[in-house]
Amino acid sequence: MPDISTLQNTFRHLEQQLLQILAGKPDAVRQVIICLLGGGHVLIEDVPGVGKTTLAQALAASLHTDFGRIQFTADLLPADIVGVEIFDPAKQSFTFHPGPIFHHIVLADEINRATPKAQSALLEAMAEQQVSIERETHMLPQPFFVIATQNPLEQIGTFPLPESQLDRFFMRIMLGYPGRDDERKVLTGEAGRQNLTSLTAIASWEQVEAARQSIRQMATPDVLMDYILDLLEESRNGEWLQQGISPRAGQHLLIAAKAHAWLSGSDLVTAADVQQVWHVCLTHRVMARGDTAAAMQAVLEHVPVPG
Repeated sequence: MPDISTLQNTFRHLEQQLLQILAGKPDAVRQVIICLLGGGHVLIEDVPGVGKTTLAQALAASLHTDFGRIQFTADLLPADIVGVEIFDPAKQSFTFHPGPIFHHIVLADEINRATPKAQSALLEAMAEQQVSIERETHMLPQPFFVIATQNPLEQIGTFPLPESQLDRFFMRIMLGYPGRDDERKVLTGEAGRQNLTSLTAIASWEQVEAARQSIRQMATPDVLMDYILDLLEESRNGEWLQQGISPRAGQHLLIAAKAHAWLSGSDLVTAADVQQVWHVCLTHRVMARGDTAAAMQAVLEHVPVPG
């Protein structure tokens, strides 16, 4: 395994390169990298035109990897995503023609513009790293990373993602509008998608895998594990949420906290790391009677932080 400090410097360099494209969004950029290193998939949600697709393209350009894009529309079919078997008269047999999902990084652009039937084609791929067509199972390239973007549900022509699919996403990230100075950089060409062609590949999949292994091996103190368990129990007592945090979401919370600590140069995960990833990792997975974000903040504030 490469030296850990060298790996950390590599991904901090990656972070800085992405910020040249998406100026003024350090939290969003770091969260996408945490998803990559955590082995999960990311959902980027916001209004059109704030840089969702550009961020995904910038990440793909910054890695030594192949990249596939699926533009979700109302008439998209599952076969358009996973592929199809076509009869070959010369061979007198069916030949599988893989769809755009057969890439290491897949951009599922405007995923909630497609019908639930088309959206469901991603489910098996995201969960099992494979697709099944005509009773045949086809393994996807490894590693496999989905970056999905969606517009808010108030937009015309959108279909809400089912709860089972939302839970497949490691994080849901909001970008928001840029600040005045950062938007000036976009207008003058210092930042933005016009700079995508100038990006260089900084990290390889071998380095991503090495970083993931390093993150998994990070020590988790018992006091921090108890803190996370207290948070999970508090979310399930019915006081704050109708549907609490699932065990899978709890696993993802711990991995995300470790990845956050690792990127910060620490070899020990703390309660502060858990709090940094709490909302983006969990809010889209739970249900509340009112404001979900406020309910999740109440859970966080109600559980004492270990001393």
